[in-house]
Amino acid sequence: MGKVIFAGAGPGDPELLTVKALRYLQKADVVIADRLVSEVILYDYTNPGALILPVGKQSGKDGSTPQAVINELLVEYALQGKLVVRLKGGDVSLFSNILDELKALTEGQIPFEIIPGITAAMGAAAYAGIPLTARGHSTAVRFLTCYKQDLLSGTYWKELAQTDDTLVFYMSGEVLDPLVEKLRDNGIGRDKWLAVIEQATTPMQNVFSTPIHDHQPGGPGREYVSPTLLIIGKVAALHDSFRWLPDSQSKEPYFKPVGEKKIKEERA
Repeated sequence: MGKVIFAGAGPGDPELLTVKALRYLQKADVVIADRLVSEVILYDYTNPGALILPVGKQSGKDGSTPQAVINELLVEYALQGKLVVRLKGGDVSLFSNILDELKALTEGQIPFEIIPGITAAMGAAAYAGIPLTARGHSTAVRFLTCYKQDLLSGTYWKELAQTDDTLVFYMSGEVLDPLVEKLRDNGIGRDKWLAVIEQATTPMQNVFSTPIHDHQPGGPGREYVSPTLLIIGKVAALHDSFRWLPDSQSKEPYFKPVGEKKIKEERA
């Protein structure tokens, strides 16, 4: 019987990988990797003899790997006695399908280990110079997603508009305009700012920051490159004062879209 290691690869910058994840990657027989994992990690940080299987997903794109197939791969290689690293972008437990994969392993009585990683919210905020909590600005943070407009109820939208908590939206760049409109309609304060962070922590990072009531639907930067993360709250205004990384001004994708040439073929 082999073993599966769930490990977070961080939000983009390969040097944000944890030492423990690196140690397992250097011993792995098989690496099953999400799309939002730096190729530097896959090329330079893994066991040279490891089989690397890209299992990326991307909303609205052909070539995404079904979750059932990923579950089957984890079980298949572990039953062959392999050390399998399931490498996920960011942290393994936030907005990932780890629950489905854990169920598949426990049903097969396959041992596993979970290694946390730096999630996109933490990486994006740090590389944009935005403290997610700050005295006089916010004392709490909420991690959310709104890739479908009906995910949140009307009552909850009102609560989000009225809270002083920092709001971090994952996978919501494509619905930015209606998201902002919902918050405005529910009375979000004029002291709240919006920061849109594109391809955070990568050489392609760009940050667009503005008071949320000044946001213009369809304005500059409307077509954001995946992944894009939104930070909303008083703290988002701090970007202009404490930005330390210049914008790349690039629209080149750092992460390959799904369906492009497989990494295992390139290594061969």
